[in-house]
Amino acid sequence: MKLFFPPILFLTMIFAGVKKGEENKVPSSVNFHESRIIVKINPETRLLKLRYEGLTQLTGVQSIDILNKEYSCIQILKLFDQIPINQKEYDKLEMGNYYVFSFSGKKNIPELIDLYRKTNHFLIVEPDFIGHAGSGRFYPDDNYFSYQWSLENEGAFPSWNLGTPDADIDMEAAWDITQGSSSVKVGILDTGLKLDHPEFEDRIWINSIEVDDGIDNDGNGFIDDFNGWDFANEDNDPSDDNGHGSSVGGILGATGNNSIGYAGIDWNCKLMSLKILDEDNFGYYSWWTDAIYYATNNGANILNMSVGGSSYSSSMEVAVDYAHASAVTIFACMMNENNNLTFYPAGYNNTIAVGATDTDDSRCNPFTWGGGSNYGNHIDVSAPGNHIYGINHVSNYNFNWYWGGTSQATPHVAGLGSLLAGLVPGISPDSIKSIITITAQDTVGDTSEDIIGWDQYHGWGRINAHDALSLVVDMDNDGLLDYYDNCPDVPNVDQNDIDLDTVGNLCDDCNNTNLIFFNDGNLDADINTSGEGNLSIFDILLLVEYTMENEMENCQYLSSDLNGDGSVDNIDIALLVASVMN
Repeated sequence: MKLFFPPILFLTMIFAGVKKGEENKVPSSVNFHESRIIVKINPETRLLKLRYEGLTQLTGVQSIDILNKEYSCIQILKLFDQIPINQKEYDKLEMGNYYVFSFSGKKNIPELIDLYRKTNHFLIVEPDFIGHAGSGRFYPDDNYFSYQWSLENEGAFPSWNLGTPDADIDMEAAWDITQGSSSVKVGILDTGLKLDHPEFEDRIWINSIEVDDGIDNDGNGFIDDFNGWDFANEDNDPSDDNGHGSSVGGILGATGNNSIGYAGIDWNCKLMSLKILDEDNFGYYSWWTDAIYYATNNGANILNMSVGGSSYSSSMEVAVDYAHASAVTIFACMMNENNNLTFYPAGYNNTIAVGATDTDDSRCNPFTWGGGSNYGNHIDVSAPGNHIYGINHVSNYNFNWYWGGTSQATPHVAGLGSLLAGLVPGISPDSIKSIITITAQDTVGDTSEDIIGWDQYHGWGRINAHDALSLVVDMDNDGLLDYYDNCPDVPNVDQNDIDLDTVGNLCDDCNNTNLIFFNDGNLDADINTSGEGNLSIFDILLLVEYTMENEMENCQYLSSDLNGDGSVDNIDIALLVASVMN
């Protein structure tokens, strides 16, 4: 949570396209995937012997396999791999003959296309082109938006800590869905806010019942609390005298597309300033507990608590539980000591605990100033938290400073919670948590820490705002939000689900009633969406029955290819037995 003043860097983006009429040619500029091609095999050619030799995917066709070995083809998958709803048209178009070949590292794609064509086993060999949408992505006009790598990361900023393209929360796409609602109230429990900053204009929560008369007009125990409360100094001026709170509040709620400064996550929510830290960034639990209670009773929907103490407090947990039961969602930071020490309120069951990621999606270790994002068995998700630019608490025009810490990661997630609350009025804290966690991007960080499913370093993964918001829209217009719809792509008001696998019949490529005997209607010989294997002797028996089968499309083999080599064999059985025994 240190503060820095970096040099200014300006970025120029150049995009290349394909001219009309040249869609089937390989362009001179790179506008295609550099490690992948798409092919359509000849009807006479059959790729029935897909297997691995080391890390190379082989087909059983000699001329193809020579190239696969030479250029390190690591995976071959059918392009249209789902059971078709229109089998006649599927067969007519020979859609089953399309495959995607993926290679290790960047390749000379035009050369590769030429070589595979010359085998005479393919009717079509083409690049996996990059396309651009017909409707433009919303790009805010805030002067310093290019600094905000956490929202849109091109991998080129900041210059002294270059990261990975797309190691961000996909915020631009998220704003195409919503930019927030003024009906949502967000409590910023911190050092206060710069209440008169242009980025907060018309955004600060106003207690409309209070009158400036020295009387507690609304009877809430606080006199003239127009915009919140200063619990550190026991007065009604929750202004920022440190800078930490304005940084946090700006990340979450700076007004976007206003031609100044930065763009916050939510451009319309109301910000309730609750000062629980003094000018030295210090605060007592009692201040924090009072502030939670105050915010809850005054209609807050979301609370951001970029604070932490290493001691457990029953009273603060009671306040947290009270807020949770009152439909208030609390987001708290993991803290920055680079260890697994539990800090509170992040350690309570009814908060959402947030860790920090760097410009390359790895866990922040260290931040620019040192330290590292804490980890442990209570972490829920992670979000960008290093080199995060923000607004200044003493100037309305200085946008050239930044902070780093899980404090900065947390408002990214709380802001997403605020957007969800605006889309679904009355949404519960548990639903917000579920949506954010199940749409988080997993295995994007360091492979030694960010393992599949939940892990103690990233939780369920780095958040993805677009994917989360996409769950609470109704894409098929059947009156059911996608989050609750077992068939979000096709109108299915009745929600029929014959095999009880939570996938509606109209969307289910595997309506196998035998699956109802397994957990959630699925064979469970692999990690499920909850990150927990539910293994039993029945899985082993079924796996033994189909051992050595290469055809993986039949739903009977769901989750049984444990080592991902494309076939069910004795190795998978051994892995399954080991899992059951453990």
